[in-house]
Amino acid sequence: MGTPSEHTPLIATVEVGAAPRRRYSHHVARRFFTLLLSSILFWFFLFFIASFTFLPRPSSWPGCGHGRSKVDYKHLRQLLLDTPSSKKAEEWQRYYTAGPHLAGKNYSQALWTKEKWEEFGVQSHIVDYEVYINYPVDHRLALLNKEDKKNDSSSDNWQVSFEATLEEDILDEDPSTSLPDRVPVFHGYSASGNVTAPVVYVNYGTYQDFEDLLKANVSLAGKIAIARYGLIFRGLKVKRAQELGMIGVIIFTDPGEDGEMTEENGYAPYPEGPARQPSSVQRGKTTPGYPSKPGVPRGPVDGAIPSIPSIPLSYAEALPILKALNGHGPKASDFNKWWTARTGLGHKGVHYNIGPTPDDVVVNLYNEQEYVTTPLWNVIGIINGTIPDEVIVIGNHRDAWIAGGAGDPNSGSAVLNEVIRSFGEALRLGWKPMRTIVFASWDGEEYGLVGSTEWVEEYLPWLSAANVAYLNIDVGVRGKVFSASAAPLLNSIIYSATGAVESPDHPGHSILEKNWDKKIDTMGSGSDFTAFQDFAGIPSLDVGFVAGEDDPVYHYHSNYDSFYWMKKYGDPGFVYHRTMAQIFGLLIAELAHLPVLAFSAESYATALDGYVTQVEDKLNAVLHPPKEEEVDISTLTEQVISELRGNHYNSSSSSSTAITSSTSKATVKAFRDSFKRLHDAVDKLTEKAARLDAEAEDLRSQAREHIPWYHWHQKIKLGYQIRKVNTKYKYIERSFLFSQGLDGRPWFKHVVFAPGLWTGYSGAVFPGLVESIDARDWSNAERWVDIIEACIKNAARKL
Repeated sequence: MGTPSEHTPLIATVEVGAAPRRRYSHHVARRFFTLLLSSILFWFFLFFIASFTFLPRPSSWPGCGHGRSKVDYKHLRQLLLDTPSSKKAEEWQRYYTAGPHLAGKNYSQALWTKEKWEEFGVQSHIVDYEVYINYPVDHRLALLNKEDKKNDSSSDNWQVSFEATLEEDILDEDPSTSLPDRVPVFHGYSASGNVTAPVVYVNYGTYQDFEDLLKANVSLAGKIAIARYGLIFRGLKVKRAQELGMIGVIIFTDPGEDGEMTEENGYAPYPEGPARQPSSVQRGKTTPGYPSKPGVPRGPVDGAIPSIPSIPLSYAEALPILKALNGHGPKASDFNKWWTARTGLGHKGVHYNIGPTPDDVVVNLYNEQEYVTTPLWNVIGIINGTIPDEVIVIGNHRDAWIAGGAGDPNSGSAVLNEVIRSFGEALRLGWKPMRTIVFASWDGEEYGLVGSTEWVEEYLPWLSAANVAYLNIDVGVRGKVFSASAAPLLNSIIYSATGAVESPDHPGHSILEKNWDKKIDTMGSGSDFTAFQDFAGIPSLDVGFVAGEDDPVYHYHSNYDSFYWMKKYGDPGFVYHRTMAQIFGLLIAELAHLPVLAFSAESYATALDGYVTQVEDKLNAVLHPPKEEEVDISTLTEQVISELRGNHYNSSSSSSTAITSSTSKATVKAFRDSFKRLHDAVDKLTEKAARLDAEAEDLRSQAREHIPWYHWHQKIKLGYQIRKVNTKYKYIERSFLFSQGLDGRPWFKHVVFAPGLWTGYSGAVFPGLVESIDARDWSNAERWVDIIEACIKNAARKL
C-alpha cells in the first residue's frame, strides 16, 4: 500500500480470533431484570423520601415521643396547661397598656414583641405595609342658642350654652387616664369639617330607624344626627345619615345598654364601682381602610370613606344636647318599642324627643383630621412543622384606639405571649409540630382589619394551598363568660379544649361545664379572621371571655379600658388570662400535633341544613311579618334585633307591602320551592361527610396503635391514607367561595358566611339569599340558590 493521502480510505482488514463464549445463557433477560430492579429501587427510594416529606410521620403520633425529648401529645397538653402564668400575663399586660399604640405609631411595641417571641424560642420577623389612615388634629362640639331671635341675620348673637370638653375624666386611681400623650376622642376615617345645624335624635341610627323618621316626616336633610351606640356598626349609622343629606353625626353610649349594672340601679360608677364611668367615650372606625405595599397603587378613596364629620361622645356630655331636644318633635315612645328599648337616661331628665331642635338651638361640630400614608408593622413568628403544606395561623392585633386597651386587644396579646412562651418550652425539650404554626401580631386592625387583610391578600396563593385553619383571639378577657364563634368544621375542638381546662371560679369543674352556654356563633366580621374566613375560605374561630350580666361594665374603646380597670374589675389576679392561654394552647395543639385533622365535616353539613331552614324562616317572616305587639324584645339577642332593624326592607318599611300580583306570587312560590334543592344537596353532602368523618376516626384509631419498624409498608400506607383525608378536610371551606363575590361586595367571596350588609359586625348566613329576600328580588334569590347549590355539590364531589 502506498503512502496514505487525504483521499485514502481509513479502512483496514484486521485478523481477529473467534468471539468469546457468553458466560450466561440468558444474558438479555438478566440485563432486563437488572434494569427493572434498579428502576423499582429508584422509584421506591423516591416514594420513601416523599413519604417522609409530605406524609405524617409516625414518630409524632400519639403515644410516640419526638427524638430524645419524649414530648408526646399527652406531655405536650400537660405542658400547655402547666406553663401559662397569671403573673407573666400581668407583666405583658402592664407593658402593652403603658402608653398609646395607635396603628402606625407602635413600632417600639412591634420590635419588643418580635424580640420577646425570639426570646421564647420562636423565629420572628416584622412585615410592614404602607396604609392610608387618619389621626386627630382638633375638634369642637358646642350647643348654641340665639338670644336675639329678631336679628336672625347676625352671627354675633349666638351664645354658647354648652361646650363639650371631648375629654374623659382624669381619675387619680387610674394612671392611664392622666397620660400626657393619651389619645383624643375621634373616629377612624371620619371626615374633616365644620358644620352648624339643628340636631335630630335618630335612635340607634339603623336603616329602619331612619325609615321610621322619614315616614313621620321628620326633617333630616341639613341637620346633625345624634345616635346612640349599639345594634349595628357605627360606620353604617354615618353612612345612612350621609345618604339622607345630614351634615354631621354625634354618637354616644346610652347606659341603658349596660343592663342591670347602672347608676340608676344603685351601682357606683368606675372607679368606685362597676357601673359605667359617665365620661367614657367609645372611639372606633367608621369605614374599612385601603392598604397597600410600598409602591403598589391604592384604590380610590372617594366614596369609600365618609364625607360628613362624625364624633364620639360620652353620655355625660350628650345630656345637654338630648335635653335641648325635650319638647321638640315627637317622642321616641310615639314610634314603636324599638325606640324605647334600653334607654337609660330618663332619670337624668332626658325625654328622648326626636326634634329637630328649633333653628335658634343648634350644634356646632368641628372635626379636623390629618390623613397620611404611614407604615404598619405585623410581627410574624414561625414554628416549622414536618408537613410543608399544612399550616395553622394564629393571630391577635396589637394596635388600640387608646393608651390602655387592656381588654381590646391586649388581653389577647398577653394571652398570645403566654401561649408562645408555652410552645417555646416544648421546643426547648425538642418538640416539633406536625404542622407549621404561624403566629401573628397584627397592626391596623382597629382601622379596618388592615394589617391582617393585606397579609392575607399578599400570601393568598400559599394560604389557599397550605392554610388548614386560622385561630383568632382579640378581646381575650373582659369578663368570666366564655364566648366562641367558628366555622362549623372547628366546633369539636372548642368543646374539647374547654372541657379540659378548669374553671377558676369552680374548682373541679371545666370551663365547658360552668362558664359557657355551649353555643357557637357564626362568623361575621369585626376582627382579623375576616380576610381568612370570608375572603380566602379558611375555616376560622374567635374565642374569648366576655362580660356577663353580673360582671362589671366594660368600657369599650375608652381610656378606662386600662390596666387598672383590668386588675381591679376585669380579671383580678389575671386568672382568666391564664385560663384563656390554656384553652388557646390546647386548640393549637390539637390542630398542629395530631396526624388526622380534628375537623368534623358532618357538623358543617348539619349546620348548612340549619342555615337553609333559617333562611326559609326569614322568607316567611318577610312575607308574613309578625305584629309589633307580638314581638318580645327582651327575648331577642342583639344580633337578631340588629338584623330586624338593620336591613333595607323590614316590615315597617313602605316597600314591604303585600305581594298581590299573580306574577310575583308565582315567582315567590318558585323561589320557595327551590329550597328543596338546597336541602337535597345538603343531604348528599351530609352522607359523604359522615363517611369522611368515619374514615378519619378509623385512621385515628390506627395511628394510636404501635406499628413495628419492619412493617414500614403499613406505616407508609397509613400515612398516605391520612394525607388523603386531611387534604379533603383542608379544602371543604374553599368549596364555598364564589369568585365573583357577593352582590355589591365582591371582596366577600364566601357564600355561607359574611357580615350583615346593614349590621356590620354580626354574621349573616347565606348572605346572597338574605339580601335578595330583603330586597324582594326573587329572581336574584333564585340565582343565589343556583350558586349555593353548585357550591354544596362541589364540596360533596371533593369528599
